[in-house]
This record gives sequence, C-alpha cells and structure tokens, in this order.
Amino acid sequence: MNLEPFSLTGVLTDKSARDALAWEPFREGIDISWVYRSDDAEGPSAAFLHYQPGASVPAHEHPGFEHILILEGSQADANGLHGAGDLVINTPGSRHGVESPEGCIALAIWQMPVRFV
Repeated sequence: MNLEPFSLTGVLTDKSARDALAWEPFREGIDISWVYRSDDAEGPSAAFLHYQPGASVPAHEHPGFEHILILEGSQADANGLHGAGDLVINTPGSRHGVESPEGCIALAIWQMPVRFV
C-alpha cells in the first residue's frame, strides 16, 4: 500500500477542494475518490464518498471496523440520521443499509471491504 501525505483540512473546509478530488463512479448515485487502497483485496482502504440526493447502499455486513465521518449533508441507517460532523463507527459483524435523502459527502475508512448480503 502506497500512502502519500494527505491534507484533510482543505477537504473539510473548502468546497472547491472537494470538487477537485478525482471522483469516479462507485454505485448508482454515488461517486468515490480514493485516499488509499490496499494492494490486498481484503486489506484496509479509505475514500471520500459523494452521495447524490436519494442515493443508497443496500444491506451489507462489516467483517472489520468501518469509520464514517459526515463532512456535508446527511445519511441515515438503522441507527438514525447522521449529519455533518457526526462520526459513525460500525463494528465487525454489524449489518445495515445506508441512504442519503438530501445527499452527502463522507470520509469512509474500512478495515476490510464490506460484504453485500
């Protein structure tokens, strides 16, 4: 895994910095910009996720920890609605789906890739 220095400050405070990230399609209505990806398909990764209004991720299981920091907008799961500034930690073995009625930008850090159920 190649980890380059990365400044989160601009992405947190400057919309133009978020717009300048290298976005690519991830799921319908969701784009992704990778911070890092493991060379091992089962290893850790981190990325920014940009949900369009109404976008969702179907039910999935977390074999490892997942940390989600909501930067802008909100997303909802079985535990409630999470808005800008909220840190959501999903523990190994937890399952949920995610939706973002208004759209959002989040930083996601995965210990291991999720498994869709």
